[in-house]
Amino acid sequence: MDTATDNRLAGRLHRLVERTERRYSAGQDRPLGGYLVAMAGFGAYTAAWATAVRLRGRPLPERPEPWDVALTSVATFRLSRLLSKAAVTSPLRAPFTRYVGPQGPAELHEEARPEDGKETVGELVTCPFCMSVWVASTLTAGRLLWPRATRTAMGALAALAGADALQLAYGALMGKATGSD
Repeated sequence: MDTATDNRLAGRLHRLVERTERRYSAGQDRPLGGYLVAMAGFGAYTAAWATAVRLRGRPLPERPEPWDVALTSVATFRLSRLLSKAAVTSPLRAPFTRYVGPQGPAELHEEARPEDGKETVGELVTCPFCMSVWVASTLTAGRLLWPRATRTAMGALAALAGADALQLAYGALMGKATGSD
């Protein structure tokens, strides 16, 4: 193909993407291009882990053990919230977000910066549900590559989640007992 044909094809593709985005967004500013880049990044990230597992020759389990699913779930929950909401990890999110205020015990409410290239990353790093996809994939790969170390780390995260639940329950009971709820 020559350059003129390439340019026409690129122009058509660009118009198709713009039309699709306009129809989808219903007048809202939605960073579909950023989401597409994030999806491609996740695909590459997952492929890299899969390649590492294959190169190490680790066998895949026939099926996940229920205990491992439960442990991975709790560890994913805690690490996702730690990365996306904790005050102590706000320096990691700061380049892509702006501080709005506190949001619950030891958590922050932040919003994605609407700047090009930062909005999608800002949404990802402030959303524990979005972050959990990356964390669960990482912990799963870690279990396949370094099972003992990863299970130890997941056990610590699960203990932290349990401690958080106990702290909140204790606070609620104290509030009820003192009438300050």
